[in-house]
Amino acid sequence: MSKGNRRYTTFLMGLLSEASKTARQSFGKIQGVVKGSDRNQVLTSVDLAIGKFLVAKIREAFPAHNVLDEETGAIDNGSEFTWVVDPIDGTSNFAAGLPMYGIMIGLLENDAPIVGGAALPYFSDICVAEKGFGARNNDQLLTVLPRCEIGSSLIAYGIDGHSDAPETTREEATLFAEIVLRSRNIRTSNSVFDAMMVALGSYGAFLNRTSKVWDNVAQQVIIEEVGGIYTDFWGKAMDYSGCLQRINDNYTFCAAAPGIHESLQQIIHRIP
Repeated sequence: MSKGNRRYTTFLMGLLSEASKTARQSFGKIQGVVKGSDRNQVLTSVDLAIGKFLVAKIREAFPAHNVLDEETGAIDNGSEFTWVVDPIDGTSNFAAGLPMYGIMIGLLENDAPIVGGAALPYFSDICVAEKGFGARNNDQLLTVLPRCEIGSSLIAYGIDGHSDAPETTREEATLFAEIVLRSRNIRTSNSVFDAMMVALGSYGAFLNRTSKVWDNVAQQVIIEEVGGIYTDFWGKAMDYSGCLQRINDNYTFCAAAPGIHESLQQIIHRIP
């Protein structure tokens, strides 16, 4: 990792380690509540506690930087740097006592992802990455993903139900079927767990058409630093411009190993 940003990744390792302890202490002992009218969105007191802790530590260490947290919202200091925080990704899993959840922190510089960290507390994994200098899991350098074939790979695809637009869900279910037919099979926790399985080489890809900025920044840096390809669902570059004012915007993503990303884009665009 570069000497210039090593302080960021070292900082993330410590921060994610502390936040993971809080998550583990409460895991299996807490219930969630649905946020608003969207049954897909669940909140627990642990989300709030971890979010408050992370934001406070970031502001203490980097007081001039912007911060964007799923629960706190946006803190705009007019900086070129913006920390993007997801205190618990996969809260529905966490609240149900399922171990496939995680904590994510990413850093943007002028809207470009440069540093990312993700923790899987139940599995005691902490992965950090810096743009251009690789990714490490528990301080072990991750190897670059090989070019893979979709037919021999497990694919993760997270789908949220849209009761207000059921045709969207039905369309996704049809696409889901096409991917199942062309891959080894599909697995889905609909959380950063799936992204980390891509980075570790267990899954070939992770797709989602319903996410927010905090679901993307950290995992994009990690996956790209192991040689994966990270775009929006339809293969275009991710766009985080003005994210402090776009906290309610929907983001999509298609994150995959080389080769598999191409195959998925062919399926998505219905190219034989």
